[in-house]
This record gives sequence, structure tokens and C-alpha cells, in this order.
Amino acid sequence: MQAFQRLQGLVLPLDRSNIDTDAIIPKQFLKRVTRTGFGPNLFDEWRYLDHGEPDMDCSARPKNMDFVLNQPRYQGAEIILARENFGCGSSREHAPWALLDFGIRVIIAPSFADIFYNNCFKNGLLPVALPPEAVDLLFAETLSTPGYRLDVDLETQRVRTPSGTVFGFDVDTFRKHCLLHGLDDIGLSLQHAGKIRAYEERLKAESPWLLDQK
Repeated sequence: MQAFQRLQGLVLPLDRSNIDTDAIIPKQFLKRVTRTGFGPNLFDEWRYLDHGEPDMDCSARPKNMDFVLNQPRYQGAEIILARENFGCGSSREHAPWALLDFGIRVIIAPSFADIFYNNCFKNGLLPVALPPEAVDLLFAETLSTPGYRLDVDLETQRVRTPSGTVFGFDVDTFRKHCLLHGLDDIGLSLQHAGKIRAYEERLKAESPWLLDQK
């Protein structure tokens, strides 16, 4: 998993509440078992004017230029700014995969669906919950300022605007540690690889019949 420490990124304002995981990555794209390749279909039903299917050439599809993801001033954005209850709906882990594959590393919103929030940390994506009035201010500044960027620092748990306004955010200590060091569930287990190998060797010596495959 890619670690996250600090990001100074372009902000994409997605001014919607209750964005569910089927909107983030529609169900027909869930057949892929790898974590990559979902970026072109992020927000597929809002992003394109036709109906998307797996293996379609997205570069040739007609785009909805009214949708913020397609507007030139937000190309290269790494931070999504949204409204409350982001990531509601099904528990599909493909939603953070699609966001990451597109290039998003941070989502700022007043609140998140619990399962989506947990899945973000397990995949290297930072969800930042800020008060509604702070989100209102960020929307206003983003919309009025082309090239608007935020400085998001996980170590200090601070979001800093170009004008110097700072917002603090809460994050669980364990989740913060894992994200700072790029540790998913497998990475956490591998930190104890030596102890695991020692246990297996001891088990092999003390109870060889448990490992006999004949």
C-alpha cells in the first residue's frame, strides 16, 4: 500500500451529498479482481453520456462536460471536496480502488459512510472529516480560485488553505500509523515475519505429524 504523509494537491469540488459507491464505480465494472484499471470508470454514469460497459475504450466515449471531473481547470486533481455521507451504499472496496486509480489521495467531507471510511485507510486513501462550515468555506474558495490547492498533512492532522487558514482533523492513532507507513493488513502481518517463521519451525520440530501431507 502506498504511504501517505503530506499532499499539496489541486482540489476538485464535487458539490453533492450522499454519494454512494455505485455512483463512484458502477456495478458492471466489479468483475475485475485486480486493484488497478478502475480509474477510467470512476463516476462513470455522471462522467459519460453513454452507458459504460467493461472493456470499452473510454477515450472514445462522449463526455458530459458539465460534470466537474471533465472540466479542464480540475484536471490533475488529487483532492475531492464533497458534502456529507460520502461513500454510502454497498461496501464494495472497488470504490477506493477507483478513486486511487484515478489519482485521488484525499477526500474532504463533513461525514463518511463507516465501511467506506474504513476501506479508505486500508487502501492508502485519506478521508478527512471537517465541520460543514469549514467545508462551505473550502467550496467557496475552490470555486472562486482557479488552481486552488490545499496542503493536507497527516502527521500534524492539519489542512491548510492558500490564505493560511488551518483546519485540524481527527484520525484514529492506529489508522494514522498504518497510513503514514503504508501498512495494509498484509503489511502488518509481514512485520512479524520472523516470529511467524520461528513458530512454524518450532511446530515442525515439536509436532511434525501436523504438517505431514501424505
